[in-house]
Amino acid sequence: MTADAMMKTGQHLQLTGDRMLLNHTNQTEEDLFSCYSPSVVGYRYFAVLWGCAVTVTGTVGNMMTILAFTLDPRLRTRFNVLIVNLAVADFLYCLILQPISVDSYLHLRWRSGQLWCSLFGLLLFLSNSVSIITLCLVAGSRYLLVAKRMVFDRVFSDRGLILLLFSSWALGLASFGPLWPVFVFVPQVCTCSFHRSRGRPYTTILLFFYFFVGLGCVGAFYVRIYKRVQVASQALHRHRRKPAFSGKGKDDSGVESGTGNTYSCEMSSQADTAQNQNEVTSERTSQFNQSPATALSSSATDGYQPDTIFAPTSSTTAASSGKSATSGDDGEYKRVTCMCFTVFLCFVGCFIPFLLLNIVDKHNRAPQVLHMFCANLTWVNSCINPVLYAVMNRQFRQAYHLLLTRAAAPFTALRA
Repeated sequence: MTADAMMKTGQHLQLTGDRMLLNHTNQTEEDLFSCYSPSVVGYRYFAVLWGCAVTVTGTVGNMMTILAFTLDPRLRTRFNVLIVNLAVADFLYCLILQPISVDSYLHLRWRSGQLWCSLFGLLLFLSNSVSIITLCLVAGSRYLLVAKRMVFDRVFSDRGLILLLFSSWALGLASFGPLWPVFVFVPQVCTCSFHRSRGRPYTTILLFFYFFVGLGCVGAFYVRIYKRVQVASQALHRHRRKPAFSGKGKDDSGVESGTGNTYSCEMSSQADTAQNQNEVTSERTSQFNQSPATALSSSATDGYQPDTIFAPTSSTTAASSGKSATSGDDGEYKRVTCMCFTVFLCFVGCFIPFLLLNIVDKHNRAPQVLHMFCANLTWVNSCINPVLYAVMNRQFRQAYHLLLTRAAAPFTALRA
């Protein structure tokens, strides 16, 4: 064999080797970002429809929540600031992340590259962590309002509230930012998350802290709130027919909160009882995310000033205070607590199946469809809160209706 022939043969072998290496690299990248499986080909269409519904509902609903708070002075309360923080986290998820998830399910592969995969994973867990921290703040603020009103006023002041909101985002970013190198595409759920083994034990500690300790604290707060509501309910049944002699004030939502002395005759210490029952009644009438309907309907006579977020309002006569103490009945403040607790339960219900499946199925032996379904169930959490506000909160329902009416006005004018 001549030298030229040997050289040509060597070049051919090198070219063939380069092509084989390139094909192997492309095949590896294709496998790396693929979640294709014959068992999920049919399911993906259901997931795509589900994801599209979540995208539209969550984007529109959370945007309306933010606009309602911005445009309606009656909604600008301390509790509703926390609601808006929750809505912002869900809005960013639905607007940016959810459409990418729908695309990956539609094609059964990740088409955005490794950089966006890492960014997606970071934003996903940032949104979830902010939601959990905000739920903790909501439950903690309600408990402080009941048990330690002075502490509540200090912690949830204007400056304190801004600091808490900023801290919720900063803590989430600081918690999951170090996981940037281990965010990868997870074929079982067809989305980007942290690597199951490479991030340990840090990832295990984070998930335990946020989903078990954090949500456990929220549940503990609501249990204590429920017990206090029950005490107030029993006291109200015993003394609802007795006249009240104390004045009336309102909390940051313009809610009446000065009926505590109607319970004082049943307690051993009259002074301690007055303070206790004032706090309990404040829980009874304060709203998680609204100024109550009773306060709004009587705002003209009660002196409610809707254009301020934190300022208290003027008092009225003792007679009207006694009347308002009994007009709401037990169901009113039970519905308030039920509304808060429902938001928490929906979050837990959306995430618990996914968490339990990942704990039980460490070796990915469960069907991929089951993994996908449990992961898709977490999508619902980002769009369900505005629906709950509309169903269980008169102020948000009225604000949503007004926003929709204004948005439809140009089309109505064209039809006319």
